[in-house]
Amino acid sequence: MSFIETRTDGPILIVTLNRPDARNAFDKAMADDMEAVMDRYESSSELRAAILCAKGPTFSAGQDLKAAARGERAVSKVRGGFGIFRKPPLKPLIAAVEGHALAGGMELTLCCDLIVASSSSMFGLAEAKHSLVALGGGCFRLPRLLPYQLAMEMLLTAQPKSAEVMHRFGYVNSLVEPGQVMEEALRLAALIAANAPLAVRASKEIAWTSMTERWTDAEAWEKQVPAVQPVLDSHDFKEGLRAFAEKRPPVWLGH
Repeated sequence: MSFIETRTDGPILIVTLNRPDARNAFDKAMADDMEAVMDRYESSSELRAAILCAKGPTFSAGQDLKAAARGERAVSKVRGGFGIFRKPPLKPLIAAVEGHALAGGMELTLCCDLIVASSSSMFGLAEAKHSLVALGGGCFRLPRLLPYQLAMEMLLTAQPKSAEVMHRFGYVNSLVEPGQVMEEALRLAALIAANAPLAVRASKEIAWTSMTERWTDAEAWEKQVPAVQPVLDSHDFKEGLRAFAEKRPPVWLGH
């Protein structure tokens, strides 16, 4: 049985964690399933944006500790932890968070480009409470996205922060009332999907890679070229210019 469900809404892929009885905690099978879903999403020419959400009152509590006690790690072969930590997709991914995103559950949101959260949600990295370390990117990605002192408070005290606080510091893009998270996530995904897919993908690739690999400005001028050139050589590049000149909506083909 797969605990990760998928459905599509036009060009939008909706990925749902469906293991509420275990607080959507990840075991090895779930990590493998997530990797397969992310591979499918990244290789599809039809899917232009994806939303990651969850069933139940908890977005995800992270690693299944019972499985971990048996020596089972929620790590997939290529994408790593939870099937996504080491290699998130190079296409847009939106987290739609209802409830708590804790430990590896918060690290899932660190793999996303946009975050929508309900006002009742909480984010936290509680690993230090259990003599664990946030190995899914929390220790090095969070200080890049939040003020250093706030990130360190979360890592060292192991105390969670409300979605309101995370929104104030820019970690959460949209803060909405409980029950409205998917509506807002779909709104953002539709805005993304309406744009030229090659340009969107190149923009994410450059932004993500430059951040994770810490490009200097001097390096970035050269290293962005392989991502940009296919866009400049594409049919959609010419279509975008024609549509602008003709004052009509563009029709993107994705090539």
